[in-house]
This record gives sequence, structure tokens and C-alpha cells, in this order.
Amino acid sequence: MEKKLLDTKIILWIIFAIIITIMLYIDLYVTDHTHGEKSLKSAIWWSVIWISVALIFNIFIYFFYDRNHVPAFEYLAAYLIEKSLSIDNLFVFILIFKSLDIPYKNQPHVLKWGILSAIVFRVIFILLGVKLIEIFKPTIFIFGVILLYAAFKMFKEAINDEEEKDLNLADNPIIGFINRFFVVDTLYDKPHFFYRHPIRKKIFATPLFVALLLVESADIIFAIDSVPAVLAITQDPFIAITSNIMAILGLRALFFVLAGILNKFYYLKHGVSLLLLYVGFKLIVSEWYKIPTSISLGIIIATLVVSILLSLWKDKKDAKDQ
Repeated sequence: MEKKLLDTKIILWIIFAIIITIMLYIDLYVTDHTHGEKSLKSAIWWSVIWISVALIFNIFIYFFYDRNHVPAFEYLAAYLIEKSLSIDNLFVFILIFKSLDIPYKNQPHVLKWGILSAIVFRVIFILLGVKLIEIFKPTIFIFGVILLYAAFKMFKEAINDEEEKDLNLADNPIIGFINRFFVVDTLYDKPHFFYRHPIRKKIFATPLFVALLLVESADIIFAIDSVPAVLAITQDPFIAITSNIMAILGLRALFFVLAGILNKFYYLKHGVSLLLLYVGFKLIVSEWYKIPTSISLGIIIATLVVSILLSLWKDKKDAKDQ
């Protein structure tokens, strides 16, 4: 029985690896998210496709991974949390591009490399997190406290409407690091991270390189919230990794769908902060009481649906008032 389960997991890992390879190639090298109405429609369709692929893979897990089907519900719950966190984090990416005045046509290039590195970092962080919990059980409580703090901080920002309109780059340590080791040509607007000046014969970094490092550093900070969040749902490496990566893939298309309408999701941050509060609480009490995955999934779906509906209602009300 155990050998059959192991064989099933190996087969699912292989299927997942094939799907991810194909999705990465299509999303990063075939699709072209450039400016214009055609691009927006294309990005919407690709976003629907990537979400559909993630849900279809969920069906495979439901029927073939475990007879009790709990891992399938864990996958869906973890996927929804990671996707909602990713959507909220897109706002920071928008601010980075805006603050550095990155041309719209060059943004997909930065996002491509940002997504590839994010996948690598998330896999490493998840495996480390699972191992830490195995070695030192109180790690669960540490992760729970991190989530509670993140929830409190995010909710405070949401109710005070503290979203930044521009990033303060002057005191950013990443900018300090870049200025120390590289010379940046702020006027260069081509899709390259470095280039050789034709007259001065010197290698210059470009604003795209600065944007890439800022996106990378932001994603690592996001992982501090997202990895404990997914481990609060499941500590099965397969479910945690697959749900996380599926949520990240297609983020480039989703970025261009949401870039112009992200401010309409006014209550999304409120909802995500409540989700972080819930999974933090779930993680802390897990040693004494295991909250059923079906209940967690219901809370996650209900919170996201209410957040979106309230946001749409507020947007409609504001439009009518104006």
C-alpha cells in the first residue's frame, strides 16, 4: 500500500514537472504582454488558462493522491491564499515600475526573471520550513506569530489607507548596494540589465537591473508571510510546493490584467489580512486542535468572495456619488 502511494506521488511529481515546464515556456517565451487593448484581452485569457490548469491539477490530486481527498482540499486552500497574497503584492511591483519610470514594454522582461527566481526561492523556503518544523516543533508557533504580526500590520494599513503612491528609494538598502558596486545609466530605456557604453567603453547597469533587484527583494519579504501561510494549511512538501508554484505561474499575465484596476479591489487587503490572522491562529492551536481542512477552505473562499463583492459595491457607490 505504501509502495503504491509512493509510486503515485512520483507520477504526480513527473506530471507536475511537465506541466510547469510547458507553462513556464509558454508564459515566459511565447506570450507577449505588451501595451494595448489586444494585450489586455490576451492577458485576461491567459490568466483564465493558468488558473484553469491549476484547478485541473487539483482534480488529479483529488482522484489519485490520497483516498481521503484531504490533500486536494489543502492544495486548493493553499493555492487561494497564495494567489490572493500574490495579487496584493502586485501593487508593490506596480509602485517599483512607476518610481523607476520603467517603460511598459520593458516590464514583462523584469517580471519574467522575477518569476523564475521566485519559484526557486519559494521551493527552498518551503523545504526549509518543513524541515525546521520536523527538527524543532516550536517553529510552528514562531510561524504563527509571524502571521499574526503580518495580519495586524496589513489590516492597520488597510483601515488607515496607508498605501504608498510612490516608493521612497533614497533610503532603500538595495539602492545603496547598487550604487556602491554599479554605475547606473538612468536614461537607458532598452530591455537589458547591463550594456556597454559605445563611447566610454564601460559597462553600465540599467534601471531594469535596479527594478529586478527591488522586485526580487520584495518577493523574498513576501515569502516571509506566504511560506508560513501555506505551511499553516499543509506541511506536505508536494502540496505546499505545487500550490505555491501554481499560484506564482501566470502572475505576469495577471499583473497586466490588474495593473489598471487593482485600486478597485479596495477591501482585498482587509480580506487577506483576515486570512493571515486565521491561518496564524490555526497554526498556533494546531498542537492542541486540528481545524478541519474543509472548514479552512470554506473560510478562505467566503473571505475572498465577501472582500471582492464589497470592493465592487464600493466602486459602484463611489462612481454613482461622483
